[in-house]
Amino acid sequence: MWDHEIRAMASTHAVIAASVFMATVVPAVFVQGFSVYGTHLLWLYSVSGTVTAVSVAVFWLLGITPPTKKHTLGYKLSRLFRSCLYFFLSCLFFHTVVVLYGAPLIESALETFSLAVLLTSLTTLRCLCVLGPNVQAWIRVFSRHGAMSVWDTCLQITVTCTVVGAWVGAFPLPLDWDRPWQVWPVSCSLGAMIGFLTGLVAAPAWIHYHRKQLTYKCK
Repeated sequence: MWDHEIRAMASTHAVIAASVFMATVVPAVFVQGFSVYGTHLLWLYSVSGTVTAVSVAVFWLLGITPPTKKHTLGYKLSRLFRSCLYFFLSCLFFHTVVVLYGAPLIESALETFSLAVLLTSLTTLRCLCVLGPNVQAWIRVFSRHGAMSVWDTCLQITVTCTVVGAWVGAFPLPLDWDRPWQVWPVSCSLGAMIGFLTGLVAAPAWIHYHRKQLTYKCK
């Protein structure tokens, strides 16, 4: 029933996954000493910026973003401003949550906020691309039986995998192994990225496998 949308989803996720790979490999050619561990913040911002740019471009080209009711320049600028505001507020939200879960409040504040930016780029940005700056729609999608399309289900899967990946990535931090990937916030960033990539693969596969059982209410 939704074969066309599932193929479009799989193609979109393949492009985004490739952008993560390019954001990891290409800087190593131009920046001496670049590595995921050694220059972690540089890698983190490289991935965040690339995923943000590629996601916005791909979702816009596919026309996934909900159409605007008004076509005036002022309305479009207002919509863009609200999207940027929500992105920033999401960074503050994730930063606060990570601190409440035990991250240093003052020490390593830049590292903590950088992790928040990564999490926002992998989760909130997708909500903005698919649903627009509509908090009510976000609440609906992440409520029980709130999905109204395959893209809503995709959001549920990818966001959940990313957040769970970051949470699982924090488990090795207290262990006295003295490994380079235990430096804050390397393991959480890697966990979030692995969870995100897992979600990119799992979402279209799960939806394709369960497509005959999926039913959606009319919008």
